[in-house]
Amino acid sequence: MLQLQNTFSQTKERFKPIRQELVKVYYCGPTPYNYAHIGNLRAYLFSDSVVRTLRYLGYKVQTVMNVTDIDDKTIRDSQKAGMDLQSFTEKYTGLFLEDIKKLGIIPADTIVPISTAIDTMVEIIQKLLDKGYAYLAEDGSIYYSIKKFPKYGQLAHLDIKGMKSSVRINNDEYEKESVADFALWKAYDVEKDGPNKWIVKFNVDGKEVEVPGRPGWHIECSACNLKHFGPEIDIHMGGIDNIFPHHENEIAQSEAYSGKKFSRYWMHSGHLMIDNKKMSKKDGTFYTLADIVTKVPSEKPEMVYRGFRLMNLQTRYRENFNFTFDRLTTAIQTVKGFDEVLKRLKHYNPPSGKVFRDFREMMQQYVQAYIECLEDDIGTPEALAIVFDCFSFINSGIDTNAFSLEEKNAILDLLHSFDEVLGLFDFSLLESTDIPEEIELLLMQRNAAKEQKNYPLADSLRDQIGSMGYKIVDDKTGSHVEKV
Repeated sequence: MLQLQNTFSQTKERFKPIRQELVKVYYCGPTPYNYAHIGNLRAYLFSDSVVRTLRYLGYKVQTVMNVTDIDDKTIRDSQKAGMDLQSFTEKYTGLFLEDIKKLGIIPADTIVPISTAIDTMVEIIQKLLDKGYAYLAEDGSIYYSIKKFPKYGQLAHLDIKGMKSSVRINNDEYEKESVADFALWKAYDVEKDGPNKWIVKFNVDGKEVEVPGRPGWHIECSACNLKHFGPEIDIHMGGIDNIFPHHENEIAQSEAYSGKKFSRYWMHSGHLMIDNKKMSKKDGTFYTLADIVTKVPSEKPEMVYRGFRLMNLQTRYRENFNFTFDRLTTAIQTVKGFDEVLKRLKHYNPPSGKVFRDFREMMQQYVQAYIECLEDDIGTPEALAIVFDCFSFINSGIDTNAFSLEEKNAILDLLHSFDEVLGLFDFSLLESTDIPEEIELLLMQRNAAKEQKNYPLADSLRDQIGSMGYKIVDDKTGSHVEKV
C-alpha cells in the first residue's frame, strides 16, 4: 500500500489516484537561461524516483513537465546574449536535457515550452476575469485578487494576517514574506521586454481590450496542466522553494478557474546544501554537473554522474541533502562495488541445477522488503539497504559456489527489477567481450607460473598484460582478464 507525504495535509496519506487506469503526474520544469546547477538537478532526481516507483508498483503513469521559456530571466539574458528568445531558450533547454540524460533521469512523456500554451493561458485569465478573481489594473497588467480565494495560503500553511501585505506584485518571483495580488498577464515594458511581446485580447467589463505583454510565471503551469491533463491531476511535484508563491498561486488560479481540486497530492524535495551551507557563487560553491566532474578529474564522467545519483537516493527526498566531495568520492566507490559484483556474475558459470526452496524464499524476501521500503513515501535509502544486503548474499554465494545457473539467472532478474527504480547498475558489463588470444595466452602462462611458484615470472606477465590495457582479476572462482 503506497503512502505519500502530502505537503498540503502535512501527513502521510494512502495514495488513491483519481482513475486507477492512469495516474497524472506534473512537475515544474527548468527556466532555461543558464546551465542547471546540482540543486536544480536534485529536484528532477526526486521526481524521477517517484515516477519510477509508481511504474514499478504497477501504475500506468503519464508525466508532463513545462519549460519556462518566457520569464524575466530568459528575456533579460537572451537580450544580453544578443539572441532571440526562442533560440536562447532552446539552447539551454537542450543542455538541461543532456544533463538529466547523464543522470539517468527518464524525461517527461510530454515536455511543454510554455510559449506553446499562450492560448490556454488567455482562456484561463478570461474566465478568472469573468468570475471576478482577476482585474485589469491601471498599469496595464492583469492581476489575480487573492482576497477572492479564501483558501489562499493553505498549501504553504501561511498565516496571511501576520504577513507583510502589498497591493500587487508584478515580478515573476518575489519575497517569501510578501502576500499580494500577482500578475497573470504582464503589461509590455519596452525596456525590459525588448522585442518579446504577445498581443492578446480580453473582455473586461463587457469591452474588448487589447493587452500587449506576456504571461506571468504562475499562470504558465496552470495552463500546461489544463492543456495536457484537464482541471485535475494526481500528483504535483517540485522543489521546496516552489511551495510559495508558485504552487500556492497555481492552486488559486486553477481551482478558481475550474471549481475543482487541482491536485490530490503535493510532493516537494528538500534543499541541496554544500558543506551544510547554501550554494553560493560568492563562495565558489555554485556547481553545475560539469563543475563537479571537473572537480573529480581522476574519475570518468560517467562514474561521477552515477555517484551523484546514488548520493541523492541515499537521502530521503524531503530532507535537506548535504553535498560534499568526500561523500561523492565514497558514492563513486560504492558504484564501482556494484560493477564488480556484476563482473563477478558475468564470469561465474555454475552448472545447471535446481532452484532450492531456501534460495527462492530469500529472493521473495528481498522483493517484498524492497517494495515495502518504496511504499513508505519513496524510501530509497531504506531500499538501498536491502540492495546492499542482497549484494553481500551474492558475493558470499559466488565465493562458496552455492548457486546453480538457474539461481544466477534469478539473481540477475532481481537486480534488473531493483534497477527499475534505482537506475544505477551498468548491465552492459554482463555483455560478452572478446579478449585477444594473445592476452588469453599470457593469462594461461601467468597462471601456470603462479602454480609453479615462479612469482617473478607471474608478476612480469601480469605487468605485460597491464601494459596492453587489460588487468587480471583473481577471486575464489578463478582468474580472468578485463579491459581497463
